[in-house]
Amino acid sequence: MSKEALWTKSFINIWVSNFFLFLTFYFLMVSLPVYAIHELHGKQSSAGLITTMFLLTAIVIRPFAGKLMQKYGKKTLLVLSLAIFFIVALFYFLPHSVGSLLIVRAFHGIGFGMATTATGTIVADIIPNSRRGEGMGYYSMSMNLAMVAGPFLGLMAINSWGSNTLFLMAVIFAVMAIFTGLFIKLPKTEHTVPVQGEEKKTAKLGGILEPSAIPISIVAALFGIVYSSILSFVSVYADGKGLESVSGYFFVVYAVVMLMGRPFAGRWFDRYGANVIIYPCILLFAIGMLTLSNVNTAFLFLFAAALIGLGYGTLFPSFQTIAIQKAAPEKRGLATATFLSLFDSGIGIGSFLVGFVGDMIGFGSLYFYSSFYIVLALVVYYFLHGKAARKSKLINDVPKAS
Repeated sequence: MSKEALWTKSFINIWVSNFFLFLTFYFLMVSLPVYAIHELHGKQSSAGLITTMFLLTAIVIRPFAGKLMQKYGKKTLLVLSLAIFFIVALFYFLPHSVGSLLIVRAFHGIGFGMATTATGTIVADIIPNSRRGEGMGYYSMSMNLAMVAGPFLGLMAINSWGSNTLFLMAVIFAVMAIFTGLFIKLPKTEHTVPVQGEEKKTAKLGGILEPSAIPISIVAALFGIVYSSILSFVSVYADGKGLESVSGYFFVVYAVVMLMGRPFAGRWFDRYGANVIIYPCILLFAIGMLTLSNVNTAFLFLFAAALIGLGYGTLFPSFQTIAIQKAAPEKRGLATATFLSLFDSGIGIGSFLVGFVGDMIGFGSLYFYSSFYIVLALVVYYFLHGKAARKSKLINDVPKAS
C-alpha cells in the first residue's frame, strides 16, 4: 500500500511560512537586546524585558486565538495574524527609547502568538493521519532551522550592517511569512460531536483551554524550564569555560543531529507509539545536560550539543503531536494554543529562575542538577501520559478474534 502524500503544496507553504515566522522571532530575540543597550542606552535589566514582553503577550493571546479560530476559521486567523506580524515589524524603525520599543514588542508578540497557533493547527489538518508523527517532526524542523539561522543572522546584522538593515530584514522575513501563508489550502474536515461531559469541561475552563491537551502540555512546560537554560545562557557558560570560539556552533551541531534523527523518530512514533521515542529521548537529554555540566574541551561541549539535540530536539514535536492527537478535530486549534501557551510559560518561568539560580550556584552546577530534574520529569510524564499510552498500545496490539 502506497503512503499518503506528505510534502504537498500546502504542507510546503505552511512549513516555509512557519520558518520565516520563527526566523524573525529568533533573529530579533538575540539582536534587540544589543540594540537596546548600545543604541537606546538601556540597562541590561530593561533590555532583558524585550524578550519577556514579547513572550508574555504571545502566551496571553494564544488561548483566545484558538477560540477565535473556531469562530471565524483557521485561514482567516492565519492571514489576519500574519498581517499584524508584518505591520508591527514596520514600527521597529520608530522607537527612540526602550519603553517605546517594549510597546512594539508587545504588539508583535500578539501577532506571533496568533500566527503560531494558526500554523500549528492548520498543519495538523494538512498532515495525513497515518503520517502524523513523521509529519509533525518534519514541520518542527522549520522552527529548529530558524533557531539556528536566526541568531546567526541577527548578530551579523546588528554588529556588521546596523539597526536599519536589521529592521529591514525583519520586515522582509515577515513579508515572506504572509506571502507563503496566502497559498495554503485547507482540507475539508468533518465536525464531530463532543463527548458527553467534554462541553462542561471546556466551559469550566472558559472555552480558552483544551482539557485533553493540558497533561502533556504540563510535561512540555517542565522540560521547557531546562531548555530555557540552554537557549539563554549556553553561550555565557561557554565563554566562562574558555570555549567562546566554539560556542556559536552549539546550535549548529544541535540542529544537524536533530535533523538526522527526525525521520526515524517520526516513523517510529507512528508505528510503535510515543513511549518508544519519548523515554530514550528523555534519558539522552539528561545525559546531555550532565555532560554539559562539566565540559572542558570543545569536543565534549559539542558532544553535549549532539546529545541534547537528539534528546530534547525530538521531545518537543512528540509532545506537540500527542497534544493534537488527543483532541477532537474541531478542538485542534484550542489544543495547539493550550500546548504552546503552557510550553512558553515554562520557557518564561525558566528564563527568570535559571538566571537567578545560575548567579547563585554557577551554570555548571545548574546544568548538573538539571540532569536529575529531567529524570524526575520523566516520572511526571509516566503518570500524566506514558502509563495510559502504554495501556492503549497493549490493547491495540491484542489480536482481534476472526
